[in-house]
Amino acid sequence: MLIELIDKYYQKKREEKDQHSFYVTDAGRCPRAIFFSMKGFPRKEKEPKLLRILDRGEMIHQGLMRSLFESPDIRVVAAEISIPPNSIVKGRADAIVSVENKLYVVEIKSIASPKYSNPEIPKKAHRYQIQLYLHFFEIEKGILIYENKNTQELMEFEEKYDKKLCEKILEDFKTLKYHIENDILPPKPKDLEPWQCEYCDFKEVCQKIENEKKIF
Repeated sequence: MLIELIDKYYQKKREEKDQHSFYVTDAGRCPRAIFFSMKGFPRKEKEPKLLRILDRGEMIHQGLMRSLFESPDIRVVAAEISIPPNSIVKGRADAIVSVENKLYVVEIKSIASPKYSNPEIPKKAHRYQIQLYLHFFEIEKGILIYENKNTQELMEFEEKYDKKLCEKILEDFKTLKYHIENDILPPKPKDLEPWQCEYCDFKEVCQKIENEKKIF
């Protein structure tokens, strides 16, 4: 009985809404998924188990943020800080900190054990996100912190600002904006990892379009 009520709570808590703007967290995402979201296509309902996993990630984030604030060797300059207004993308960085008088943008991520041991981390999408924060805040370096959900082990990766990469990311957003405004379905990226399609909210509609070779 309680499990059913808990599942109902999570489903109501995580009701999805159509997207109307680009966000920093969209960097590195499949452009088709963003297209479908902004066009109001029907999405697959998330299972309660997945919603609880996402909730766990939020708790990990809160715990590590508290550690940043309470550490005597870290000065938190700003937390949950929005990037300056611009015509392309919105977003909020987890934190900007000062360590030994050097500024860093900090992004906190949680990851499950199988992916945690993957040599591909930091993930491309996470690198793109922190690069955009470095770009908009005009800070030279950032740090990605990962916590293993299963073991609480921490890993960190330092990112140095890459101007050319940021310009490419922003140009991709502009191209996607043109596609959306003109009802042009973006091509399916060839470098998507299998899990990205498997857990995509728009897996069914995307597969249907692929099967029918429908042109928007």
